[in-house]
Amino acid sequence: MTGIAFEDFLPGTVIAGGPITATRDELVAFAAEFDPQPFHLDEAAAEATFVGHLIGSGWQSAGFGMRLLQKDVFRGATSMGSPGVMQLRWLRPVVPGDTLRITVKVESCRASNTKPDRGFVRFAMTLLNGRDEAVMSQAFSVMFPRRDAAPLPPRAVDLSDPVPITEGSDAERLLFLKDAVIGAPRDLGRHVFTAEDITAFARAYDPQSFHLDAEAARTSHFGALCASGWHTAAVWMKRLHITRQRDIALTAASGPVPQLGPSPGFRDLRWLAPVYAGDTLRYTCALTEKRQSTSRPGWGVATHHNEAVNQHGTKVFEFTGSVFWQWELAH
Repeated sequence: MTGIAFEDFLPGTVIAGGPITATRDELVAFAAEFDPQPFHLDEAAAEATFVGHLIGSGWQSAGFGMRLLQKDVFRGATSMGSPGVMQLRWLRPVVPGDTLRITVKVESCRASNTKPDRGFVRFAMTLLNGRDEAVMSQAFSVMFPRRDAAPLPPRAVDLSDPVPITEGSDAERLLFLKDAVIGAPRDLGRHVFTAEDITAFARAYDPQSFHLDAEAARTSHFGALCASGWHTAAVWMKRLHITRQRDIALTAASGPVPQLGPSPGFRDLRWLAPVYAGDTLRYTCALTEKRQSTSRPGWGVATHHNEAVNQHGTKVFEFTGSVFWQWELAH
């Protein structure tokens, strides 16, 4: 076989990658599609927010990290995908003009106990800006093929035809975090992953062959073209905002709307099953913990658990995140 393999990684090795430059147009375009918060979209609007100036979406920072990972750690080749991210922290915002690079340490290497054609490599990655400040840290695992092992046959995939989706009209009143109810799941609605959208996202952030080329994907262990895990995650953010806009309209009709701030990060993100072209995912979000911030008066930190299931009822994605949320109405 050619390309990158499990045997190419040794524990303790440190690999550098980059740089790339995050332009204002790129930051705003991603935000407009996936994360349309005022501090990601417009300088003037950002001044009135928790952040105070224009910054990039944290999910896009993860995409920048993936772009550099594929280019410089995978050496432009294709892995066998990732089972998930143990922890990701957004340490500083990415701002227009930032030059980004990565340092990646190989933490451990483990052959699969059940599939002899692959192994797992655990990495610790730091994304840095041009001022050598860490903007994101990430602990995660990636599967790679074993160089001398015969590959297992591709999985059999029964692709679904995309179905039209009618956007929901339901709305719930948004509460300040002090009064928010723990445990109540919010249905964020559905999203269809088309082949065109899958390949467009992959070209920008995760250019591995099984995200870019249907024929190459068919002969890979995935068995068909599938979405980047970061695409699946970015669409969660997209669905959250679409649903929240209905909730904001309902809330604003009778009183003040609590603001959300940025997220410090997340943990236990798991990509449980591939998302194929034509799949329809339904996303949900549930508040699991809340606490008042000691460093930001008037604000709190909310912990939320999120899931997505496909049209067959199979859970394909989940993670536990956190976000700054107005604690109570300012007096």
